[in-house]
Amino acid sequence: MPATEPRYLEDFEVGDRIETDAVTVTRDMIRAFAQHYDPQPMHLDEAAAQGTVFGELVGSGWQTLALTMRLLVDARLLGGTPIVGAEFKDMRFHAPMRPGDSLRASAEVLGIQPSKSRPERGFMDLKVTTTNAVGEPLVTQSWRLVVPSRAAVAP
Repeated sequence: MPATEPRYLEDFEVGDRIETDAVTVTRDMIRAFAQHYDPQPMHLDEAAAQGTVFGELVGSGWQTLALTMRLLVDARLLGGTPIVGAEFKDMRFHAPMRPGDSLRASAEVLGIQPSKSRPERGFMDLKVTTTNAVGEPLVTQSWRLVVPSRAAVAP
């Protein structure tokens, strides 16, 4: 199925896995994001970062999450269907994102539930994991997405 075609709830099965390409994080990317959204010493200045628990410049966890979203959008997680979140939970940061890290994301389908009250949509539960180039998990989280069903396009 072409990546631009919409994907529906019925197109997925529990156990399906979507893998993304990689994005390499630079010092400049970390600093630019921090200046706008998370201006703390460990994200802005290498010397100041040495005095933090990390001991070095690291990316914001919020930036790791934003890059995860971008990776999954670019991978066309739902084909041409937009990603609409109903719930994000169980977020856990395992390791910091560092300059030079190449991030990848994967999403594993854990559950599929048609809506009882709205037959044109349903819910898909995913375990989303973001890793660095050596496969070390940086963040894990659970997503519940609103996904259209084929009934949404039925005549």
